[in-house]
Amino acid sequence: MAWEFLSPILTPAALRSVQADASPLLTLLLVIIGLSLMTGLCFYISFVTGKAYPKKKDAKKGGLLGFLKSNCKSNISHTLQNSTPTPLHNMASQTSSTPRNLKDKVAIVTGASRGIGAGLVLELARRGAKVTIVFTSTKSEKLAKDVASQVATLDNGSETTIVQADLSQTDAPAKIVAATREAFGDKIDILVNNAGVLFANPIEETTTEDYAKTFDVNVRGPFLMTAAVVPHLRAPGRIINLSSVGAHFGPPKYSLYAASKAAMEGMTKSLAHELGDALHTVNAVAPGAVKSDMLDLLPKEVVDMQLKSTAVEHRVGTNDDIAQIVAWLASEESRWVSGQTISASGGFLML
Repeated sequence: MAWEFLSPILTPAALRSVQADASPLLTLLLVIIGLSLMTGLCFYISFVTGKAYPKKKDAKKGGLLGFLKSNCKSNISHTLQNSTPTPLHNMASQTSSTPRNLKDKVAIVTGASRGIGAGLVLELARRGAKVTIVFTSTKSEKLAKDVASQVATLDNGSETTIVQADLSQTDAPAKIVAATREAFGDKIDILVNNAGVLFANPIEETTTEDYAKTFDVNVRGPFLMTAAVVPHLRAPGRIINLSSVGAHFGPPKYSLYAASKAAMEGMTKSLAHELGDALHTVNAVAPGAVKSDMLDLLPKEVVDMQLKSTAVEHRVGTNDDIAQIVAWLASEESRWVSGQTISASGGFLML
């Protein structure tokens, strides 16, 4: 069918018509252009199909035009009959396998020596970001260095710096920002408030120390981190807070943790309004059950209940499940999303 559409271009009748109305030079030029197009088409189709280009001795009679007609017709038919379109889901996976570009973006990730935080550092670095790895205690220093070593193997221009800082202390944010500026320059692009603590006790056994520690780290820490970063936040900046599905379904014995994450989500909305004029976005991600050290602190019945209620695959989430969402929120592609809490729970919590 394709040949029947193309063949009139080089038929003798068509050439005689051109010769009758045009100069010899124009006629020659048109013939050369037509032959070049047809020859190129043949080579292209041979390349696509993987079929060796036929030799001239195999062509039918008729000179070069016969050779082109015979072999192009064969190859076009072969292509139309045997080519298989790329399925849409394969095309999507090929596209999604290419990371969004965060090259030269400067990011801070708190609570980054293990679990979700470590996964966040690795994904941001894979996309080219320079990342400050914040860890709390000296016993986590080796883990933080291990994360930095993994980033170094990427060899893609990403960098890390490591900072020990306890976010229950009010001077920690200034220390983290100062270390980041010293390592990567004055501007910061991305802040991920991931550090958190969890106490699981009945209310009558919960102490004021537990209360203070929970809200100091889970609420005041992100608040002061944001305040310290904003003067250096390069527009369009990205602030991403790690909340929890627990803020919405209220697991028993986790009232402090659930309340602190609910407070974080309220803060997220308010800051999204406050910082929007500067083109910054502020969002929260609420993971469900994720394979991590913190998951081990949850009662088995709570985890089992979440798995049964999870719409997708009935499984525990992975660090990468969360990291992909956070990395998207950190990218330019998320520019029209702000003040939102995204449930990263496989459908366990539908907001």
